Amino acid sequence: MKKRFFLSALLAACLLLPSQVRADEGMWLPIFIKRLNYVDMQKHGLQLTPEEIYSVNNSSLKDAVPIFGNGCSSEMVSANGLVLTNHHCGFSAIADLSTPEHDYLHDGFYAPSMKEELPAKGLTVTFFVRMEDVTNRIQEVITPNMTEDERYEAIEKIATEIEQQASEDGKYRAEVKSFYKGNEYYLFVYQVFRDIRLVCTPPYSIGKFGGDTDNWMWPRHTCDFSMFRIYADKDNNPADYSEDNVPYRPKEYFTINIGDKKEGDFCFIMGYPGTTQRYLTSWGIDFLVNTEYPAFVDARDAKLNIMREAMAANDTVRLNYASSFASTSNYWKNRIGMIDALTKNKTADKKRGIEAEVAAWIEADPVRKAVYGDIFQTMQHYYAATAASTAALQYLSQAGLSGSTVSSVGWQLGTIFSSPQYSDSLRGAFIERLPKYYERLDMNLEKRLSTELMKHIVKNVPDSLLPAVLSARIQEIGVDSLAAAMETSLLFRPEELQAALKDDPEAVLKDPAVEVFKSYYDQYLALNKKNREIVNSFNRADRLFHAALQKAFEGRRVFYPDANFTMRLTYGNILPYDPKDGVTYHYETTLDGVAQKYKKGDPEFDAPQKLLDLNAARDYGPYANSKGQLITCFLSNLDITGGNSGSPVINGRGELIGIAFDGNWEAMSGDIEFEPNLQRTISVDIRYVLFVIDKVMGAQNILDELTIVNVPQDAKLKNAKAEKPEKVKKAKNKRSKEV
Repeated sequence: MKKRFFLSALLAACLLLPSQVRADEGMWLPIFIKRLNYVDMQKHGLQLTPEEIYSVNNSSLKDAVPIFGNGCSSEMVSANGLVLTNHHCGFSAIADLSTPEHDYLHDGFYAPSMKEELPAKGLTVTFFVRMEDVTNRIQEVITPNMTEDERYEAIEKIATEIEQQASEDGKYRAEVKSFYKGNEYYLFVYQVFRDIRLVCTPPYSIGKFGGDTDNWMWPRHTCDFSMFRIYADKDNNPADYSEDNVPYRPKEYFTINIGDKKEGDFCFIMGYPGTTQRYLTSWGIDFLVNTEYPAFVDARDAKLNIMREAMAANDTVRLNYASSFASTSNYWKNRIGMIDALTKNKTADKKRGIEAEVAAWIEADPVRKAVYGDIFQTMQHYYAATAASTAALQYLSQAGLSGSTVSSVGWQLGTIFSSPQYSDSLRGAFIERLPKYYERLDMNLEKRLSTELMKHIVKNVPDSLLPAVLSARIQEIGVDSLAAAMETSLLFRPEELQAALKDDPEAVLKDPAVEVFKSYYDQYLALNKKNREIVNSFNRADRLFHAALQKAFEGRRVFYPDANFTMRLTYGNILPYDPKDGVTYHYETTLDGVAQKYKKGDPEFDAPQKLLDLNAARDYGPYANSKGQLITCFLSNLDITGGNSGSPVINGRGELIGIAFDGNWEAMSGDIEFEPNLQRTISVDIRYVLFVIDKVMGAQNILDELTIVNVPQDAKLKNAKAEKPEKVKKAKNKRSKEV
């Protein structure tokens, strides 16, 4: 059974907005654009109709914005299934396809023909088909006298039934999502494509220029893009990889505009933001800043330090662990920025002001006091009572359960083979799957991660909250001896492990590393179970607080739903910002900035000589702006978060002008509180992307597939329109001869 409404529901909610919708803040459901946002969007520069943005019966922009992989957004850019996303979104697939002999991650890659495109095993691209309001069906099974557990089970049951009906026997993937703290429920239906092939990726030094140093920072000069192609069967339906598959024919794809951008220009983004906590209380913010995030950062910091050293010493290790390192470091730095921004921006104080108004509204009426009177006390009690266990859970999760690949294998193995609830067939499937887990692993690094992170857990988690098995072993032989025993584990000898699981699984369960890793999982479950009653009380108080908030501000505020990885639209303008006194950041950067930051041989700030030479010669082709500069990245005040990576940045005509890939350091608190004067979206300019494809990589065949407008009169690009069309219309391109 899926746990869609469990602990994540603790912090999920909605943010207040002024009754006049602002053209910056808000992650809006496209289905409601006509009712809530269209007039305002028109005033700012939108030239499309609501139906051209979102339509179920006709093709619309929603059909050109699929989910990429399991956590990114993307956009269709050709009639032949070309999909564009960020380099860091395609990073894992690119790393998996790379070898020391063919290092596509380092050197870059493009396929001169479709036959040379590289199948990315396990990668999916998912299209949003439709959504449906199922609130009434959900609420029919909920009664006021239900406990939180009963409520959860009832919702799970009916949601599963709705999803099964909507899937049409597996043709679609269906999900029921909760909005507004359980006040509304919507069904989302998707179509998942499984044959995805790498078409183009820039060299690492271009696609990851600036590395961890520039991550979340402005000014930025990263050409953060990669390009793949979706393949389908002859009927244009999803299919497993086959040489007989043909390029997918999308319902809609973007025209690309390479014209100038001006400060204040209207733009919008469509994509799949992951999670926001815009309704989080002041107590919740203090909890994150002082307890949860510091433990998260410390655990991941320990892991990154170990990985960084091993990767620097060995190129094969660097390649094989590049994706894991990148994903680990991304939110490590994010949480550091969150702590800093939440503190500097005094976000908790702003929330306390809202809470005071709600409290006054409650106190003004005896009936309200009877319904809502205990909610503040209950929430404060929850955070105080769970502080120590929450920090322990972060260490158990980040340094334990996901500390290494081997630790992940260990706790799963220990759980599956020790519990009678798991069938022999499931155990057999796990054994057969083992070699897959061990692909591309370095056992020396896995041993270091497993043992040193075990020591880190012991050092930072109070004895009373440590797993019982781990505590017992340490008392018996000491932490250093335990680490030495773990290094001898069968988990680091996969072939012997596989044979032993077939012959004598009971003996494997006594393996010292298996015992330790399983103890992480057991304690993780135990701490969550111990907190369950208080969590249920919190959930009730949180739901009532949300209801009270809406009523207290009725007529003065409008609510939009928190992000939950469903399609959203956010709109605003291209703008600079002032991060601190005396400092103003321009809204664009140029290729000159790459040359200025360049450090030969530096892992973060190296750059290909060809790129530097093109810049020195000012050889930008048709991609220069009217001043003769090549724009690399630009800023807007659009409201995005994780999951929006790879989202199309779209002008008022519905044309692609950039790809969103980051937020800015000064507004890292944005997931909790939108900071209008500081919060900015960082996007790679589409002209920089095309410049790299064209002038650096020489991939003319890719350019030939694209539809490009606002191209200088003297430029020679296939399928390009030198002059801006007078009317907005859906661009359709000729299919490649290779199809």
